[in-house]
Amino acid sequence: MTATVITPQTIIAPFGSTSGSAGSHDFTLAASTAATTDAWTCNGCDILIAQHSGSAGAHTITIASQDDEKNRSEPITDYSMAAGDLAVFGCGLTNSKGWKDTSGKITVTTSDAEIKLAVLRLPAGYPS
Repeated sequence: MTATVITPQTIIAPFGSTSGSAGSHDFTLAASTAATTDAWTCNGCDILIAQHSGSAGAHTITIASQDDEKNRSEPITDYSMAAGDLAVFGCGLTNSKGWKDTSGKITVTTSDAEIKLAVLRLPAGYPS
């Protein structure tokens, strides 16, 4: 099964040429591919944002993990989100072993397309 690709959106750095311009700090949440997988190639400076965009019921999100150097695997499994919830996952979705698969991707599965996703990436060289 091929995962739907999530394209990371680079965060505008302060003092950048477009910082402060109307819309320059906006980002887009896209509907997840329910019951299959969404994935992105992680560079170690990424944050995953999830939003339950529906008006009722709970839905879940799962982030797959990989065995680390000590054969540990601790996925985030069936994290429940109520209607209107926002969740942020990032501290740990890094270049260290445990999250990225052999192709460098992190995979996410949701229970419903009402879960919208965005990956925000720190700009190259940040923090300096």
